Amino acid sequence: MNLLVIDAATEACSVAVQVNGNIYNRFEICPQQHSQRILPMIDEVLQEAGVTLQSLDYLGFGRGPGSFTGVRIATGILQGLALGTGLKVVGISTLAAMAQQACVVAGGKDVFAAIDARMSEVYFAEYTFDDGVVSLVADEKVVPPELAIPTTATKDQYFGVGTGWSAYDTLIKNNKVNVLVDVLYPNALYMLPLAAKQIEAGLAVDAEDIQPVYLRDKVTWKKLPGRE
Repeated sequence: MNLLVIDAATEACSVAVQVNGNIYNRFEICPQQHSQRILPMIDEVLQEAGVTLQSLDYLGFGRGPGSFTGVRIATGILQGLALGTGLKVVGISTLAAMAQQACVVAGGKDVFAAIDARMSEVYFAEYTFDDGVVSLVADEKVVPPELAIPTTATKDQYFGVGTGWSAYDTLIKNNKVNVLVDVLYPNALYMLPLAAKQIEAGLAVDAEDIQPVYLRDKVTWKKLPGRE
């Protein structure tokens, strides 16, 4: 399966391509520069892989949650690429991507992913790792940090990933969680296996059917210096 995945949902921007079993990727922290960086990054990984968009089988993108602007950028670019090539598309959760990284890199099995959603809230979800990929334990949600971790969580081996942990003491002080400070943002590299799983399950769609996920109904970010 030859597959390209992009993500621009947070301060990070990333691109990964899987071609004939080989993987090529780019990852940058570039707040408010996603629209300038993502297309050059796509060109770079395709050239490194020695392929064109037309020779790929599927496309994928970080469908959120995250920055409203960033999610729209990735959605729009992915739709353009898909319409130009006729390739089908899958959307991958940014929360799931971070959980996948925690399990692959740190050997985790149970993960809480939390992205700072501003306005004293986090985008939050719980995942468990099995057979090489993470799966969602309960629905993704946007909640105050003190209400994020389920009261039924009793394990002491949970990993925590995402910007929510450093943003809110009510999360970071939870002694049930081992926070991975190096996993702050989603990375398209770790979206590849999640995208492949969806494709194998027959969940790829046409470009016009792409569904970004905001979790919040209104665009009400609190603007902070250097952040979206």
